[in-house]
Amino acid sequence: MSIQEDIDHRSIALTTRAAKVTGHTLYKMIRMYMQHRKNKKMHPNIPQGKQTVKALAKQGQGMTSLDMNDNDVKLFDRLMRKYGVDYAIMTDKKTKPPTHTIFFKGKDADAVTKAFSEFTSEITKKQSKNSVLAQLKQFVELVKNNTIDRVKNKDKEHTR
Repeated sequence: MSIQEDIDHRSIALTTRAAKVTGHTLYKMIRMYMQHRKNKKMHPNIPQGKQTVKALAKQGQGMTSLDMNDNDVKLFDRLMRKYGVDYAIMTDKKTKPPTHTIFFKGKDADAVTKAFSEFTSEITKKQSKNSVLAQLKQFVELVKNNTIDRVKNKDKEHTR
């Protein structure tokens, strides 16, 4: 047997084994795909968290809405994700300032109430911080004006 014949026999054996492996692999892949399709029908992919109004309505669990005029929607968005609420935000840009309507599932009403109460407390904290800073600025201006008046009065007293 020559070297060429030996190479031919080996390449034919390798091709045969590859065809068998490919057939078995293809069979396994088809079985896995069919199993996946069966599981997908049993457990449809339901979106969670932020989504479109259309996707939220498709779930057929009833929707409730909440109107919000505040521009701090990012904070509310973060709190809704924290509480695991499925929601959709629709912004009406025609009004000044823009109003935001938040749609959520009816079953999530308790979680939304909790998120909204935390949202209002966060907004209140921000506003109180701003008012304290505003008061501080007013006091600084008042002190500056008071010292200027004293200097002017001292100069007037010395000139008399």
